This record gives sequence, structure tokens and C-alpha cells, in this order.
Amino acid sequence: QVQLVESGGGLVQAGGSLRLSCAASGGDFSMNTMGWFRQAPGKEREFVARLHWIGDVATYADLVKGRFTISRDIAKKTLYLQMNALKPEDTAVYYCGVQRGLGTVTSWGSWNSWDSWGQGTQVTVSS
Repeated sequence: QVQLVESGGGLVQAGGSLRLSCAASGGDFSMNTMGWFRQAPGKEREFVARLHWIGDVATYADLVKGRFTISRDIAKKTLYLQMNALKPEDTAVYYCGVQRGLGTVTSWGSWNSWDSWGQGTQVTVSS
């Protein structure tokens, strides 16, 4: 059973940066897709970015493309999300997730196609 623990959230002013981390344990990640979703109050959990654990071209939601970067450190079993040029509309709880296998463009974007989640970390961007 894969376990995920996010950290790095906080309060930042618009235009600022944060880096989220997701420490993974309890499984073999080499065949998994890892990713980030976010959920704002009253809204559905939405896709932010994904990357296959052994490395491929990352995929981003249009809303964050060019501002956010997903990466991973295999030795540390940690997934990262570098968030730059943050906007108030980026305010949400950010979740790290695991999807078994390569997945598809359709499954990546659907939160209920992912298999495991962390507890989430709050990101608040003030204007």
C-alpha cells in the first residue's frame, strides 16, 4: 500500500512561489504515474500536473502551464511541485496522488481514476 505525505504549503502573496513535496513510501513506484491535484472550497478536485515515476514528458493543466513544474527525486522517493507566479485563484488544498501504470490522458485528468492520495496541504495566495 503506497503512502503519501505532502508538505510545503502555506500563505504567500500573489506573484510569490512555493514548493510542495510529497514523500512516498510502501511500494514500488517504478511503474506508477504520480501527480498533483487541487481542490478549492465548493469545487471539485482538479488536475494540476502528472509525471511517470521513471520519467517522461510532464503533463500540466492549462491553468498552471508555464508557472508550475512537477519533478521527482527517485532516491528520496519524493515528488515535487514548484509553483511560481502564484495567483489568488491558485488557493486550494493540494493533493499528491498515485495512479498505477502509465495511465491515459483521460485517466490522468479524472481524480477518481487515481488509486492513492495524501492528506493534502493548504496553499493560500493573498492578493
